[in-house]
Amino acid sequence: MSVWDDLVGQDRVQEQLSAAARDADVLVTSDAAGEPVPPGSKMTHAWLFTGPPGSGRSTAARAFAAALQCTSPDRALGGAPGCGFCDGCHTSLIGTHADVDVIRTDLLSIGVKETRELVRRAQLSPAVGRWQVIVMEDADRLTEGAGNVLLKAVEEPAPRTVWLLCAPSLEDVLPTIRSRCRHLTLRTPPVDAVADVLVRRDGIDPERAAAAARATQGHIGRARRLATDERARARRAAVLKLPLRVEDIGGCLKAAQELIDTATEDAKQASEEVDAKETEDMKAALGAAAGGRMPRGTAGVMKDLEDRQKRRKTRTQRDSLDLALTELTGFYRDVLALQFGSRIAIANADAEDALDRVARASTPERTLRRIEAVSACRRALDRNVAPLLAVEAMTMALRAG
Repeated sequence: MSVWDDLVGQDRVQEQLSAAARDADVLVTSDAAGEPVPPGSKMTHAWLFTGPPGSGRSTAARAFAAALQCTSPDRALGGAPGCGFCDGCHTSLIGTHADVDVIRTDLLSIGVKETRELVRRAQLSPAVGRWQVIVMEDADRLTEGAGNVLLKAVEEPAPRTVWLLCAPSLEDVLPTIRSRCRHLTLRTPPVDAVADVLVRRDGIDPERAAAAARATQGHIGRARRLATDERARARRAAVLKLPLRVEDIGGCLKAAQELIDTATEDAKQASEEVDAKETEDMKAALGAAAGGRMPRGTAGVMKDLEDRQKRRKTRTQRDSLDLALTELTGFYRDVLALQFGSRIAIANADAEDALDRVARASTPERTLRRIEAVSACRRALDRNVAPLLAVEAMTMALRAG
């Protein structure tokens, strides 16, 4: 097993990263021996991984981080870094390596304060590994101020520091930052490859794995959840029934409210246990009395924690809504395929009756307008429009076609 095993359907990217890891190994060896750096190195200090959701951006970045820290003795015999078994690879992949920081956020954005602390850590020399590696999984969530703070570190990196930034597209990252990074574009993995990895790695039944991979159109994380979580399957089934429920105004408003309620419940369930543990840990750290009374002067700290938890719950709700809208877009895409006489690429085969019904009752032009209505709802949510208003406007537009 190598560090690249979880990188599904990205052969070209794997080749580029493997070559860069080899050159990085040569750089470290040459530096230690006091030899000149070989010309034409494929290694650089900043990388930008882009690709659609589910393509494996963060997986590729973590695999590359592990390959950079590989300590396998096979390297001296010509073996490629990234064996997957040595201490450097193993600890990097599971998140315990002292010189690999994986930054992800459960909030709506990454601010200046967090980025400054990250930049400060990036200036340190590696403690035990060969490189100081910073993996930022949500580089698209940097605020403008945070991006400017990061820019300085990317412009003038420490000698053994490597930045691995992940974002959906180039446009999601400041031009000044992306111009200083080597760019790697990942593609949506083939459905068959996703199904294969679910069977091979997660032990999922082949038929269920194939259905989940097809339904999510190659999104590895969503496919795994759909194949293993009964609640996720039930929620998806409810979303796919929505196009049949918008035949009158009352149905539109009720469907919109239920979609919001489901997203809110998802956020509540995801955050309740985490929030309670965080609150208790914070109280213990601040020296709360056995009866729960907080020491004087700690109210501000608890208020900051509550604000953070509220922002995290908002993001979880947004993510749940966005997933539902993605599934709705896939439904209308299948409707469009049927209207043009194609049944080859149908993703939602389990909802074929509903697809046929909507396809017969509409036209391709109306289907395209409905897809645009879903896209408009997603854009409205990105602009912080009240979720219920945005979803109600969408369901009314779906009814009108």
